[in-house]
Amino acid sequence: MSEITTLHLTPREVWDRQKDAKTYVPEAFGQDGFIHCTDGDNNLLQVANLFYKGDPRDFVVLTLAVDRIKAEVKYEDTGRIYPHIYGPLNVEAVIGERAARRGTEGEFLSLD
Repeated sequence: MSEITTLHLTPREVWDRQKDAKTYVPEAFGQDGFIHCTDGDNNLLQVANLFYKGDPRDFVVLTLAVDRIKAEVKYEDTGRIYPHIYGPLNVEAVIGERAARRGTEGEFLSLD
């Protein structure tokens, strides 16, 4: 049986500063009170293009094993595509890291 996973998009510099710590929090955590995640590559690319196309930084996509996340994970959207993590992410729940490939206009094209 395969692990249930979700994805989290973050600027590479933010992840690189925290990946060797026990926990990770994104830049907007203090404002939002949770960590945004997205289920599925295509859904994540849509979110990235909607909210982060204008941000020129390099981005990375973290694959998270949901059953390893210690903080509460809640799906609050009716489609059950966008889980929120209510607390810092324990870094051992990160089971993969992929670069977000972008086009010349800043659009997110794929996850490598």
